[in-house]
Amino acid sequence: MQPIRIGNFEISRVADFEGPSFDPTEFFPDFDPEVVRANADLLGPRLIDPATGKLVFSFHSFVIKTGRHNILIDACIGNDKERPARPQWHHMRSSYIADLGRLGVGVDDIDFVMCTHLHWDHVGWNTRLADGKWVPTFPKARYIMARREFDHWKGVHDSGAETPHATAFGDSILPVVATGQAELVGDDYALEDGLWFEPYPGHTPGNVVIHARSGGERGVFVGDVLHHPLQCLKPAWSTRACTDPDGSRVSRTRLIEEHADSGTLVMPAHFPDPTAGHIKRHGAAYRFAFRE
Repeated sequence: MQPIRIGNFEISRVADFEGPSFDPTEFFPDFDPEVVRANADLLGPRLIDPATGKLVFSFHSFVIKTGRHNILIDACIGNDKERPARPQWHHMRSSYIADLGRLGVGVDDIDFVMCTHLHWDHVGWNTRLADGKWVPTFPKARYIMARREFDHWKGVHDSGAETPHATAFGDSILPVVATGQAELVGDDYALEDGLWFEPYPGHTPGNVVIHARSGGERGVFVGDVLHHPLQCLKPAWSTRACTDPDGSRVSRTRLIEEHADSGTLVMPAHFPDPTAGHIKRHGAAYRFAFRE
């Protein structure tokens, strides 16, 4: 994704990983291959890998330069993390920090890390491994998290559950709490720069989207309310990763209907490059039009 602008905001993307990731029949319980066949012109090889049939995902952060602050939205997978249940990303080594530097942003330059939710693939770079300990990657940043989301995953972690999300809470959330850098907020939190949370529960209990407004232009960072452009064609398709599939379906449908043909720039957390785009009406449903 080339840097884009929303008013005075400059927005870039830094990816941890992009490539074939999940079999659609496993990822979407309601998957119907006929939807792919009927919409081949809208999907194509960059969204569904022709060799494996897997969904092509990107795991990335957005970097926003507002003129006042440098803000990171969602912190991807992270290096060195224990994720044995996700072998493709277990003990991963990526060039994320160097790629961030190529955007002109060092780890000391990030003022805020804003989290849409606290799944393992959205918080990994909150911390890095240093001398055998997990320490905040961004030493000067405030890490903004919805309290409802934090409380849910703290309960899962404290229960002793052995899941990637519970493990991530221990290695990627608790260390920034220990340093006093975590800021737990209501799910209607607003940052004075022109960014604010709006609750969209379902994928997780405290899931939020992050709105951006500057110079009369609008964008929305939708996290995992949308995982793949297939869900614009089929908003009813929740994923196996959703805590509450019915609630996720309601939130996703609301988001799609609200932003379709609105001019709002939509920036999902897993759509591959060029990532950002607009939701358009398409017959009885919708489609995602990438901003090329």
